Amino acid sequence: MRQFREFSATHLYCPNCKASMPVREVLLLVLPDGNLYDYRCLVCGDSLGTKKDKKNINIDTTKERRPNEFRRHNSY
Repeated sequence: MRQFREFSATHLYCPNCKASMPVREVLLLVLPDGNLYDYRCLVCGDSLGTKKDKKNINIDTTKERRPNEFRRHNSY
């Protein structure tokens, strides 16, 4: 039985602050095999570690778009 499949850190040790500090999880890259996150200290902003989320993301990049779908219409 898998109770814990994914962990997210709320506090990590910051060598600059010399204490366990609250962190913010920031998305760095969207990769084909998952997302890469960076943990940053909320006090000083230093990077304290990374996490790779192994979720399989299905992004359909082959979808055809109509030619005028994203054009801005001007009323001049």
